[in-house]
Amino acid sequence: MNILLLGSGGREHAFAWKMTQSPLCSQLFVAPGNAGTAKIATNISVNPNDFETIKQFVLTNTIKMVVVGPEDPLVNGIYDFFKNDTQILHIPVIGPSKLGAQLEGSKEFAKEFLVKNNIPTAKYESFTSETVEKGYAFLETLSPPYVLKADGLAAGKGVVILNDIQDAKDELKAMLVDAKFGLASAKVVIEEFLEGIELSCFVLTDGKNYKILPTAKDYKRIGEGDTGLNTGGMGAISPVPFADATLMQKIEKQIVIPTITGLKNDNIEYKGFVFIGLIKVGDNPFVIEYNVRMGDPETEVVIPRIKSDLVALFQAVATEKLADFELDLDERTAAAVVVVSGGYPEEFEKGKEIFGLDDKTDSLIFHAGTKEENGKILSNGGRVLVVTSFGETHTPATKKSYQTIENLKFDKMNYRKDIGFDL
Repeated sequence: MNILLLGSGGREHAFAWKMTQSPLCSQLFVAPGNAGTAKIATNISVNPNDFETIKQFVLTNTIKMVVVGPEDPLVNGIYDFFKNDTQILHIPVIGPSKLGAQLEGSKEFAKEFLVKNNIPTAKYESFTSETVEKGYAFLETLSPPYVLKADGLAAGKGVVILNDIQDAKDELKAMLVDAKFGLASAKVVIEEFLEGIELSCFVLTDGKNYKILPTAKDYKRIGEGDTGLNTGGMGAISPVPFADATLMQKIEKQIVIPTITGLKNDNIEYKGFVFIGLIKVGDNPFVIEYNVRMGDPETEVVIPRIKSDLVALFQAVATEKLADFELDLDERTAAAVVVVSGGYPEEFEKGKEIFGLDDKTDSLIFHAGTKEENGKILSNGGRVLVVTSFGETHTPATKKSYQTIENLKFDKMNYRKDIGFDL
C-alpha cells in the first residue's frame, strides 16, 4: 500500500527507514521529510498542519495509511479531520484524536487525567495571569527547586526548573503576564520537584489493547554531565539498564493499565503512541508528563530494536487487532548520539555542507535537520544528524556511535561526549 508519513526530523527518518523494509509498503511519501528520507522515500513539500492539502494528496495518490510523527498535527486534530470527512474516513491515521492529544497539548489536562485515574505524579496547581499572586503564594509552600510548565506546546522549551524562589516568581510573571511563550503560557502548571532518575516508557495502543515498546532514556541538556540549556534531546539509550522486571511490573500496573483504562472510560479515541515520561523515585515510578507521539531522539533507539514489521504493527493498531500481534525485539542495547549545529540551542547557522555520510559504517545515521541542494547534503536545523549503534550494553554501543561521528564533518558541529554517563 501507499503510505504517507508526516514530519521532517530524525524520528521520521527512523520511521521511514523501518517502514520501507516492510513488504506491505509499496510507496512511502514523507511530508516534508529531509535529505535522509529523500534517499529511501518520496518527499513532498506539504506542511503537516495543512489538512486540506494533505486530503487532496491522499486522494490523488491512493494513500491507504497516514502515520503522524510530530505532535502539532495531532493537537490540531488531524485524526478528527479524517474521521469527519466521508471521502477519507476509511484511511487510518496512526495517532490519537484531538481530545486524546490534549494529554500533550495541555499540561493541566494531563495532570487532571493523572489525578482522576490515581496514577502516581507530583502534586501541582495551575495558574493564569489573573491568579499570578496565588501562584507566588503556592511557590512559597514548596521546597526548591521549583518546576514551572507552560500549559500548551512550546516546542520542548516550556518547562523551567529554578532553585531560587525570586527567580521562580519572576519566571512565573514572565510566562503568565509577559507571555514569554505566547499562548502556550497563558496558563502555567507549578508542581513539586521529584528527585530521581528519569526514563521513558513507550506504549502503542489501538484504543482497547496495548503493547509496551522498549524503554529509553534521553539526555536533554546541551552540556556534558547534564549541564547547560535544555534542547530537543542530545542522545538516547535503549533499553534502560535500571528498568528491571520489578520496575516494569510497577510501571505496567500503576501507570500503563490505568492510562489505557482511563482513556477508554472517558471515551477518548486513541490509536497511536503514548509516550510516558517517568521518574524513578526510590523504587517507585511517577509520571512527569505524557506525550502523544514517539520521542526524538528516543525513536532512533526504540524503532531499530523492533524486529517485527512496523507497517503490520500499525495495521494491527488501525484494525484493533493489537492483542494478536507478536512483538519481536532485539535484545541488544541501542545508543544514539545527536550531532548539532554550533550554537544550538541558541543562535546557529544553517547551510553547512556535511562530509562523511557515505563512509562505510555499522552505525545507522538518521538525518534530523538536513536538506539536499545541488547534490550536496547541508545542515538545515539545530539537530542535524542522529547516529545509532548496537552493542551488548550501552558502553560498546555508544563507543561505536562516537567512532562513526569521528568520520562526519561540518563547520562548527557539536555533540555530547558522555551519553549514558549516569548509567
